[in-house]
Amino acid sequence: MNRSATSRARRLLELLLTVGPGALWLLIFMLIPALLMLEASFLQRGPYGRLVGPFTLANYLRFFGLTPEGFDPLYLGILWRSAVFAAGVTAITLLLGYPLAFAIATSRRKETLLLLVVLPFWTNFLIRIYAWIVIFQRHGVVNAALGALGLGPLPLYPSWFAVYVATVYTYLPFLVLPVYTAVERIDWTLLEAAQDLGAGRVRGFLHAVLPQTLPGVVAGVLLVFVPALGTFVISDLLGAGRVILIGNVIQQQFGVVRDWAFGSAAAYVLMALVLLGLWGYARVAGEEGLDRLV
Repeated sequence: MNRSATSRARRLLELLLTVGPGALWLLIFMLIPALLMLEASFLQRGPYGRLVGPFTLANYLRFFGLTPEGFDPLYLGILWRSAVFAAGVTAITLLLGYPLAFAIATSRRKETLLLLVVLPFWTNFLIRIYAWIVIFQRHGVVNAALGALGLGPLPLYPSWFAVYVATVYTYLPFLVLPVYTAVERIDWTLLEAAQDLGAGRVRGFLHAVLPQTLPGVVAGVLLVFVPALGTFVISDLLGAGRVILIGNVIQQQFGVVRDWAFGSAAAYVLMALVLLGLWGYARVAGEEGLDRLV
């Protein structure tokens, strides 16, 4: 009995030493702030931005357009615009990143190419975004080149175009790396077997290669879509107030407006939608789910 109790105590101590620090970190810096924001979302904005009671659903009703004056779909429209923007960024990133991942995986200099993919992360994020302002502004590099060709200058900054380009540039590595990992694990004998059975290049790719890369594609799509849905720095700097996404709304509520109650409610609505999407992914993205997709 004593030996058994000592063994259990040792295992418990090992568990606390391994899991405890990470769990404590998540508790202090994630769970507790999330609970405080949840409480704030049911309060109201008082004088000087203070949070006052009583508890109410007014912030959530306001977000969904249910105001005392009538239905106002302002924030629902911004949320829809953000979802369309994130979907567009994800689609463009997929079109660019999927062949790029294949090119890197099949190259003899894959280490150098991978280094070039992750190299932008060695520079501060804000510096990279300000660099795009320099590139797209009226007297920037792009308009200077267009002017030399007699085609410019064009209103590239501020614009949706600049926001799209900078967002795709920022999140492209998040799609390339998972797809590259999936391509590295491809069993090419399946493609050879498909070709031996009479499949052409396109059909062989669709039936023998694409299904093996779907886990990397799904992971990359999630890694791009979720942060693109909540982005606000890129749209704020390159949109200069002309591009308003749901992330900008939340940032303004916590900053300029100082309405932390409504900002918390908007953040929780966005979080709920993201978690709902992740739940749907978990339902279909298992091995059987991916087989059904193919």
